[in-house]
Amino acid sequence: MPRGAWRIAAPWWDMPVHLDTTWLLFAFAIIAGFGFFFGTALDAVMKESGFGPTGNTLLFIFGFFVAVVVASKHGVSLGDLKMAVAWGLGGAFAFISVLALIKAGMARF
Repeated sequence: MPRGAWRIAAPWWDMPVHLDTTWLLFAFAIIAGFGFFFGTALDAVMKESGFGPTGNTLLFIFGFFVAVVVASKHGVSLGDLKMAVAWGLGGAFAFISVLALIKAGMARF
């Protein structure tokens, strides 16, 4: 449990503390599976504009967990699994989209 300034600056810190290791690993495995599925599909659609199947998967996983943490930090109740998945998927696809736009913009230079 964080103390002092961390408690004020990071109120979302308690979210992973309440989950045990089994649930965290289970969640990561499920998100990695979905990430691989969507990463491979995005690679087939985006081809050279994307990041490859592995890159898309890693970006999907990172975007998912960052979106869930940001939603939790802003006070969104993620007790309902549907809401947590919706925020995570939205964040993952938004993250990959923004990075693909940046990559396309840099290719123009």
